[in-house]
Amino acid sequence: MRWWSVANFVSNAGTWMQLTVQNLLVLQITGSAAATGLSMSVQAAPALLISVLGGAAVDRWPRKLTAAVSQALLGAIAFTTAVLVALDRIDMTSLMVLAAVTGVVATVDNPACALLGNDLVPAEDVPSAIGVGALVHQAGRLVGAALAGVAVGFLGTSAAYFANGLSFLFVASVIPFLRPAAGAARHTGREPGGTGPDLTVREGLAYFVRRPRLVALAGVTGISAVFGRNYGLTLAVLVTGPLAGGAGSFGTVSTVLAAGGILGAVLGARLRRPSVRLVGALAAAGALLQVVAGLSPSLAVLIVLVLPMAVVESVSDTAGTAVLQTDPPAHLRGRVLGVWGSIGTVWGLGGPPALGLLMELAGPRGALVTGGLLIAGTIGTGSLLRRRRAASAPVVLRKGDHEMPGRPALTPAA
Repeated sequence: MRWWSVANFVSNAGTWMQLTVQNLLVLQITGSAAATGLSMSVQAAPALLISVLGGAAVDRWPRKLTAAVSQALLGAIAFTTAVLVALDRIDMTSLMVLAAVTGVVATVDNPACALLGNDLVPAEDVPSAIGVGALVHQAGRLVGAALAGVAVGFLGTSAAYFANGLSFLFVASVIPFLRPAAGAARHTGREPGGTGPDLTVREGLAYFVRRPRLVALAGVTGISAVFGRNYGLTLAVLVTGPLAGGAGSFGTVSTVLAAGGILGAVLGARLRRPSVRLVGALAAAGALLQVVAGLSPSLAVLIVLVLPMAVVESVSDTAGTAVLQTDPPAHLRGRVLGVWGSIGTVWGLGGPPALGLLMELAGPRGALVTGGLLIAGTIGTGSLLRRRRAASAPVVLRKGDHEMPGRPALTPAA
């Protein structure tokens, strides 16, 4: 698990180096902000369309082999892009094709790597392993963004792509040597039941829909993603608008957000029994903090509020991920993550435009306050309805296997 965490840190740093410079590269080629958004959508589109197939592949094939091959393919794509950039042969068409291929491979790579880490530790330590993964992700993001500026400044744009390619190869080379701890679950890729890909995908969809706690988790996460959490958008407009700050001020806010994310990941790694109820409570608390942040009279007050907002968001994300990855049986987890990938892509693509429209209508303060109240109100209403339904549900006495057919489960005397 330590080796896997180091490999993930290197890979995340490389990925964020590439993401940091990719938008700049598109702007250099086209000079169009719309084209930049289009390139991001092209890379995200495969997750919307075929994530369920990628999750099915993760359940069907040996996980270590799947993760190693997908990492090697992503490395090859990064090296190809680096060579084209270095030779000044890159154009918008080739960049779009490479982005689309990256998105297709990621539909397999994301669930494979997420579940591979869980396979290395005993079942009771999986929530902690997920928390460690969140911590590694946040740290890699900070380091990668910082290294991107250094690499581009001294070696050029192609250096970031080369570095990302090397990070993928490093992960692929580490995977064959990973050994699960004693008591860890074993996954060989041989699945009970299911005889074909259509049945496999349908099985994962059916499981997700039949599980009320997963549907509830999707609802909580969805409304939070649309009306909150897009702090890079809402807080940027708030800082540079009503609070009269500049780019440096927003940089300070972003740094505090990142620090809070790391602190939240550390706290999330200590969770032993995460639940949807905990995720909802944390999301509601974060929404109320967002309301107060929208009313901040000064930049100093906003910075004080941003830290707990980021901590609560990070712990909530870690708890939600733990529920998502531990609720399904082992042979269905890849497919459930595939379904989740498609749902999450809808939020990712639809959230920013919806939030932008809300800011146009209500301003940055109004968007933060309204969004926070919608999140907290929706979660509170859902929790209340669930309690009423549980209180009014009849108690069903199920007959045991040992009892005689046609005889009541409980006698009058009992």
